[in-house]
Amino acid sequence: MTFSHDPAVRGFASDNYSGVHPRILQAITRANGGHQSAYGDDEYTAALDAMAGELFGAQAAIFPVFNGTGANVTALQSLLPRWGAVICASTAHINVDENGAPERVGGFKLLQVDSADGKLTAELIDQEAWGWGDEHRAQPLAVSITQGTELGTIYTPDEIRAITEHAHKLGMKVHLDGSRLGNAAAALGVELRELTTDVGVDIVSLGGTKNGLLLGEGILTLDPALAQDLKYLRKMNMQLGSKMRFISAQLLELYGTGLWRELAGHSNAMAAKLASAVEEIDGVELVYPPQANGVFAQLPTEVSDQLREHFRFYDWDRSAGHVRWMCSFDTTEEDVSAFTAKLRELLAAYRAA
Repeated sequence: MTFSHDPAVRGFASDNYSGVHPRILQAITRANGGHQSAYGDDEYTAALDAMAGELFGAQAAIFPVFNGTGANVTALQSLLPRWGAVICASTAHINVDENGAPERVGGFKLLQVDSADGKLTAELIDQEAWGWGDEHRAQPLAVSITQGTELGTIYTPDEIRAITEHAHKLGMKVHLDGSRLGNAAAALGVELRELTTDVGVDIVSLGGTKNGLLLGEGILTLDPALAQDLKYLRKMNMQLGSKMRFISAQLLELYGTGLWRELAGHSNAMAAKLASAVEEIDGVELVYPPQANGVFAQLPTEVSDQLREHFRFYDWDRSAGHVRWMCSFDTTEEDVSAFTAKLRELLAAYRAA
């Protein structure tokens, strides 16, 4: 049977809804000829590891995996003994969007801290950074931050450095969930290593699918000691691809050519355009400052439900009328204009009723 979809359907639900960038598809095709050794012993994965050294420093190593949850769980496992715990924001993806996988599969406890903007600080970390040596408490031995955050905000290099220096003084390692790291770097106009290597991050979940890949993420180690265990943890967590060359080829094209900046910059620009347009509409308020490719807004729930019949997007906090609109590498100005025109129309009808 032949199945197809309507490619004209557009939405603002997630940057995971978008297709695959043509250059990524071409990279997969180039990797498809002949035979290459399996499980990462191939030319593309070797080239990817060399690229990681060039972009992030000689101490860097990269381990391709299938998805973001697998990257986060495996990366955090590499930082912790069985009794370890991870301090994170209460809004962190590992806490609210991974179905308990970090604790159930990873086997470590999450110590969540409330944050108004989704970002951690040294002071917020200290709320849970205690109890070392107490056998009744899971030991806080790692901190996880998200760049950009689940609320669309981003950390500056100085903010990350303050976290890593504080965590390291307390004997903790720092993990960065970088599913949208490219968006943060593009927004700040910095290189990827300025948000990772140069500010003391120990390990990174390096995103791909939210920025044009078909599938695949990378676990980027910036501490050589961590790379030793990841060889085994990746397999144990069912994240070792037999035909790894196809994930590596995609990551090579995205990061090795600078494509990441072009695609992330475009999605950020579309989000800025969307935020600017909806700010001018009576009845819409922005909830968080739009700093990357996400826009969080408040509007009447009835209007949200009607708008969703035309454009897919998610509620963020339905009780408060908060919604999230995400832009992708393939979001167009026409998409934004059509969306805001429909929103304006529905709000006008709502006020007139």
